Amino acid sequence: MTLLTWNDSYSVGVLEIDCQHTVLFDILNELHAAMLAGEASSLTGPILCKLVTYTREHFAAEEAMLEQSKYPGIEPHKQLHRDLIKQVQEYADRFEKGEITLNLHLLNFLRDWLANHILKVDHAYGPWLIEHGAK
Repeated sequence: MTLLTWNDSYSVGVLEIDCQHTVLFDILNELHAAMLAGEASSLTGPILCKLVTYTREHFAAEEAMLEQSKYPGIEPHKQLHRDLIKQVQEYADRFEKGEITLNLHLLNFLRDWLANHILKVDHAYGPWLIEHGAK
């Protein structure tokens, strides 16, 4: 059972971004599978680290494309990225200190944030990037 399944409704129309989004889906599903298998305590730290690292890389790539195309809504978009990174990093830090464990609430938060961010915020820039040469 997956937490989040990729389908064409998530596509922003830019292959590089869509591929990166599918990796984020995969990492969330990996966290979910670890929790369901009862392996959350041993696998959560490394998977959360992977999530934070890859999310930073994805956001940097996305923001570079938006900057290059002079996307007019880039600053609020970057702020949303910073806010999520801060939240996930804080969670990862608290997990590493043993203050909290992986739970369905966090997974649902991440799932909902990612799905809503792609469907609402990222979809807004898709046509702009395509118009400005992204494929």
